[in-house]
Amino acid sequence: MQQDILINWSPQETRVAIVEHGAVQELHVERTLERGLVGNVYLGKVSRVLPGMQSAFIDIGLERAAFLHVADVWQRQPDGEPPAFARKNEPQVPIEKQVFEGQSLMVQVIKDPIGTKGARLSTQISIAGRLLVFLPQDDHVGVSQKIPSAERDALRARLQALVGDKSKGGGGGFILRTNGEDSSDAELAEDIAYLRKTWARIKEASLKLPATSLLHQDLDLLQRVLRDLVGDHTQTIRIDSMEQFQRLRAFGQEFMPAAAGKLQHYRGERPIFDLYSIDEEVARALGRRVDLKSGGYLIVDQTEALTTIDVNTGGYVGARNFDDTIFKTNLEAAQAIARQLRLRNLGGIIIVDFIDMVRDDHQQAVLAEFKKQLARDRVKTMSSGGFSQLGLVEMTRKRTRESLAHMLCEPCEVCQGKGSVKTARSVCYDILREILREARQFNPREFRVVASPRVVELFLDEESQHLAGLSDFIKKPISLQAESAMGQEQYDIVLL
Repeated sequence: MQQDILINWSPQETRVAIVEHGAVQELHVERTLERGLVGNVYLGKVSRVLPGMQSAFIDIGLERAAFLHVADVWQRQPDGEPPAFARKNEPQVPIEKQVFEGQSLMVQVIKDPIGTKGARLSTQISIAGRLLVFLPQDDHVGVSQKIPSAERDALRARLQALVGDKSKGGGGGFILRTNGEDSSDAELAEDIAYLRKTWARIKEASLKLPATSLLHQDLDLLQRVLRDLVGDHTQTIRIDSMEQFQRLRAFGQEFMPAAAGKLQHYRGERPIFDLYSIDEEVARALGRRVDLKSGGYLIVDQTEALTTIDVNTGGYVGARNFDDTIFKTNLEAAQAIARQLRLRNLGGIIIVDFIDMVRDDHQQAVLAEFKKQLARDRVKTMSSGGFSQLGLVEMTRKRTRESLAHMLCEPCEVCQGKGSVKTARSVCYDILREILREARQFNPREFRVVASPRVVELFLDEESQHLAGLSDFIKKPISLQAESAMGQEQYDIVLL
């Protein structure tokens, strides 16, 4: 399937849209001020060793010193053995015998700073490529545990042959990633060459730069476009910044010549995302409802535990009979759901509630179409294989980054992410109960209710009798004050 990649760049944000047949399929966003440190390699300086905590603080040029625990200090293993971090049961050499204050140490960030805590570091360097992870300090060649065991031995043998003998310029540890399972030898060899060239640059920089220097920064989104998103079916990569076009072309010509040849500088007067109404599509992707062309629609609900997708016929009545109407709605929904998973970048457990189908052939056809559409996803998905006893399709999709909604949105200040608020009448009754509770504990001259205009208006109208009755019961006056800045559920009871 032919695709185009559109890149909208600005100093504060980079947005990348993948378009197929005029419809956006994926959206990637990276913001300059929110870019993480994970994957960055520094030449750190040991500022303090804490034997009691078996840890050390490392200065890597940030506001707060970073943290290195003894479990994250790399130790060389015999050739062919797994990396040290895979051998958790072996006793650790005390950290005071491995590092000392003032020592220069090459480290990599494995966890971003959070709150008052500094970044967490490791001394084992790993460089992620498109298909492989390079462990330059090891000689172990392995395959991801997520790849079926029946295929791992053959893949490991292929990779070992491509890595070559250390004495002949080969060597280094490599782990095949899950998305490299079906790659050709040529693609793997290209990734190996890229990773080794990157490591050579890091080593060269470590000999020239002073301590606390950044030696390697993980690729930004623009560069990851060439590394991770471009394939044989990519026709063009259009970017609307001449400066970034030149930078990306130089990067591509050195590391990925085939992808660099597809780069184009977009010079049109219209914003590049207006070509396919991508901003409008993003706005729709942040909503619960997704309308289908036939008149049916989807309802997408994202929660902490899982995402549910419900299919409804809506206004679609075009088929000859009811069964055909349901079948055609479900077929269209199968395509739309797979696209929404990519566009919204939904991960974790996903439950799809297709409209119930009586005929087995209809069920199998919908499942086949759904699996066909999911196969286009570059992110690994796993399905239960069929409809459950409740008529649901259960699946998982690997979490690779924040979902679109979590990246672009935050919980509502009024409802705190619940998606609904109490009615004005419910709030009125909460206030009446609270006044009664306060009256039993305190003896003020007057109670004043400060609430939203809708709640105050209801007290003055339909609930005025109940408010007056409570005032007579507690034998205290109750006054009202409308505060437009308050949400509907917010209120204060002031004792005067």
